[in-house]
Parts: sequence; C-alpha cells; structure tokens
Amino acid sequence: QVQLVESGGGSVQAGDSLRLSCAPSGVTFSSYVMGWFRQAPGKEREFVAGINSRGGSTVYADSVKGRFTISRDYAKNTVYLETNRLKPEDTAVYYCAAKFNVNVGRVFMRSPEYDYWGQGTQVTVSS
Repeated sequence: QVQLVESGGGSVQAGDSLRLSCAPSGVTFSSYVMGWFRQAPGKEREFVAGINSRGGSTVYADSVKGRFTISRDYAKNTVYLETNRLKPEDTAVYYCAAKFNVNVGRVFMRSPEYDYWGQGTQVTVSS
C-alpha cells in the first residue's frame, strides 16, 4: 500500500521559513517523480514545485521561484520543500504527490498526471 506522509507545516509570520517533508512508503523512491502542490481556500489546487526521479531536474511555479527549493534524499526516501521569505499569499494546504516515471528527465506539473497523494499539511502565513 502506497502512503505519502507530509510534515513540517505550521503558522508563521511573513518572511519566515518552513521546511516541508514528505516520506513515501510502498514505492521504489528512485522511480518516482515527486511534486508539491498547494490549495488555498476557494482556489484550485496549483503546482508549486517538482523534481525528477533522479533528482537532477527541478521545476518551480513562477510565484515561488527564488524562494522555494525542492530536493530529495534517497537515503531517507524523503522529498523536501524548503520555503523561504514566506508571504501571506503562500497560505494553503500543501500536498506531496508521486508519479511513477522511468523517463528520468521529466518533471510533471499537472495534478492529474500524479499517481499518489498525501493528506496535506497546512501552512499559514500572517502579515
């Protein structure tokens, strides 16, 4: 059974940082593209960042480029989202997603392309 468990969310002030973690189980970690998405109240789920299965390629939404960093640790089977200089508009539930892919160069940005999802972790940024 595949499970993705996120952690690291919280309530912070604008300008602060958080590190989100996601630990998939039941998958061969190195065969999966990993992504982070977020959904704010009343809005659609949106792509935040993605990393290819081998870790050499990353893609970011324009709204977080230069502030967020996605990375993965194969020894710990964990993917991270380092969020810096947080803004109130970053407030959302953040979801981790996994997509099986043997094309090592690809990163996926559309939520229907992902196979598995975590339960989400809340990030609240106050001004």
